[in-house]
Amino acid sequence: MISGSGHYPPHFTAVQEKMEQLLHWYRQHKDQLHPVELAARLHFQFVFIHPFTDGNGRTARLLMNLLLMEEGFPPAIVKAESASRLKYYETLEAASMHGNLDPFIELIAECVEDSLRRYIAVVK
Repeated sequence: MISGSGHYPPHFTAVQEKMEQLLHWYRQHKDQLHPVELAARLHFQFVFIHPFTDGNGRTARLLMNLLLMEEGFPPAIVKAESASRLKYYETLEAASMHGNLDPFIELIAECVEDSLRRYIAVVK
C-alpha cells in the first residue's frame, strides 16, 4: 500500500516479473519515443510497480534524470517545496488510477524546460 494513494502496487511476488517487463518495455521504446516522454513513462511505470518499501520516488527520479542526461537533456527537478510537487503527486495518482499519463508527461517536460531555462540564464 502507498500512503495517500488509491493505487495498490503489484504483490511482492510479482515484482521481479513486472521489473523484467519494464526493462523489456524500455528496450522496445527507447528509440521510438522522445527522450523526455520515455523518461517520464519509465518513471511512472517504476513507481507504479513500487518495488521497494521506501525510496521508490527518489529512485524513479534518479532513473528518469539519468536517462534524460544521457540524451543531452538537463534533469527534471520537481522541487519539494513548490506547487510543482503537489502537481507531481496529483498527476502520478491520476495516471495510476485512470491510466492517463499525459498530464504527468507534460509536467516532466515543464520541469526539463525550466531546468534548461535556468542553465541558459546562467551561461548568458
